[in-house]
Amino acid sequence: MLLATERLTKAYPGSRGRLAVSEADVTLNRGETVGLYGDSGSGKSTLGLMIAGLLKPSAGRILYDGREVSMPFRGEVRRNIQILFQHAETAFNPALILLRSMVEPYKLHAPPYSYERLVADLEPYGLREEHLYRHPDQLSGGELQRAALARILTIRPDVVVLDEPTSMLDLITQAQIMDMLRGYQERHGTSYVLISHSRALCELMCDRIYRVDDGVFTEEAR
Repeated sequence: MLLATERLTKAYPGSRGRLAVSEADVTLNRGETVGLYGDSGSGKSTLGLMIAGLLKPSAGRILYDGREVSMPFRGEVRRNIQILFQHAETAFNPALILLRSMVEPYKLHAPPYSYERLVADLEPYGLREEHLYRHPDQLSGGELQRAALARILTIRPDVVVLDEPTSMLDLITQAQIMDMLRGYQERHGTSYVLISHSRALCELMCDRIYRVDDGVFTEEAR
């Protein structure tokens, strides 16, 4: 088992006892895609943020590769657990051209860097050298999401939390993003946690599925 949550719980201040996530036990194996589906406000994205190390749990544990991890994530854990957000524009500084943002993972996580490698790394995501010299507001939603995906996958994480990654995109771009994710997973054995409103999408993409209702996570039979 690559990743597991044990009785993971989140209560927000002022929630009057209501738990955003209630003692969630979710597991993820290497090379597996696990789906979390439910209505808005059900707690699925809150769990995703905790798994990605961006939100501190109120109680419970997160285990990565058999070891309990603490907040904030550092070192190899930070590198190996990544998140792709629904709104790709939040991943980029609007004041910077794309090139400045795309160089960051090479500097932070130390894969070998050269400008030529960066351009080559973007090619499988349908991005060209000219895109590197544009600001985020000069790119389409699909281009931004592909750039966000490329920036994450450049460092070859073990786990990627996919928080509604295609819901803001047109149908053709949605299919392209999902194909890219499948292909990368087949080549590298990456594990995904797919967060979605759609059970149908989870059935299509996922090996296992959890239904999320008012912070309660229930694994469903396929």
